[in-house]
Amino acid sequence: MEITNIMEYEEIARQKLPKMVFDYYASGAEDQWTLKENRNAFSRILFRPRILIDVSKIDMTTTVLGFKISMPIMIAPTAMQKMAHPEGEYATAKAASAAGTIMTLSSWATSSVEEVASTGPGIRFFQLYVYKDRNVVAQLVRRAERAGFKAIALTVDTPRLGRREADIKNRFTLPPFLTLKNFEGLDLGTMEKSNDSGLASYVAGQIDRSLSWKDVQWLQTITSLPILVKGVITAEDARLAIQSGAAGIIVSNHGARQLDYVPATIRALEEVVKAVQGRLPVFLDGGVRRGTDVFKALALGASGIFIGRPVVFSLAAEGEAGIRKVLQMLREEFELTMALSGCRSLREITRDHIATDWDLPRPPSRL
Repeated sequence: MEITNIMEYEEIARQKLPKMVFDYYASGAEDQWTLKENRNAFSRILFRPRILIDVSKIDMTTTVLGFKISMPIMIAPTAMQKMAHPEGEYATAKAASAAGTIMTLSSWATSSVEEVASTGPGIRFFQLYVYKDRNVVAQLVRRAERAGFKAIALTVDTPRLGRREADIKNRFTLPPFLTLKNFEGLDLGTMEKSNDSGLASYVAGQIDRSLSWKDVQWLQTITSLPILVKGVITAEDARLAIQSGAAGIIVSNHGARQLDYVPATIRALEEVVKAVQGRLPVFLDGGVRRGTDVFKALALGASGIFIGRPVVFSLAAEGEAGIRKVLQMLREEFELTMALSGCRSLREITRDHIATDWDLPRPPSRL
């Protein structure tokens, strides 16, 4: 069967993966309202395409924190990728590099920062969870720096793990042949079996619930890498992120896996963008499945987007080739959306190219 859009990989992954693994990747928190809303909210944004514009040449390139990439489509951190495919994060790193874009490696990867760096050149960010033991954090950040990672994406929405009921039912735990490679030497690489979710118990034991804005400043004292604050969905927190020296913001609700009934990220995006007033770049993850979604996020002020689940589902289905295909399909769809909207470069994508269900009535335009 020919794959014609990236959503089709989810069903293939469902058939191929053990139920515990598929459910871990696919599910959201509690009622999964936000999980559905992350997708549905995109469908309430419509286009206002401009016609009769010469779109014979389209430039999708952009820079993120000074690094030039081929398109504003990047790879979000997703944990434990070797559960999906034996090559895991190696395949993801190679696919991202081949596509000329950025990969973010999860703290909870099944390949270490050094192993991922060994796959060859590429622009890579490191997603960080702050452990109770700050020495662990400092060590990890130093290792990421040494391995050539270019930024830290600090996850700030996980003082505790969200209630993911599929993981509780399945008694989710990392399969015994895998470890959280970045923590292997620190005796923090394995997960005990538990009466509910093994990951929830691991987080409760290891991750620092006292994490606050002071720690964002502390992080800047131990590294010169730029820090992206991942998990901001309000204007108030966007302003605090600026005050604490963040280099950028990722508008994220953790793939709808933390607090249910928060807005879709595409709905929260504009509030954050307006609060930031151009002082730092704002990115988005959550629910992006089409090139049209990428365009909508950029029209609302995002500098780029990150994809998560499509990466693990395509990895499960076809390994590195699957991820390459996902990035290629999104790229082609986005390019087509730009052409049909009359935009030849990213800076030509404006708020006027879309209408949302929360817009005020538009005054008639004077020619």
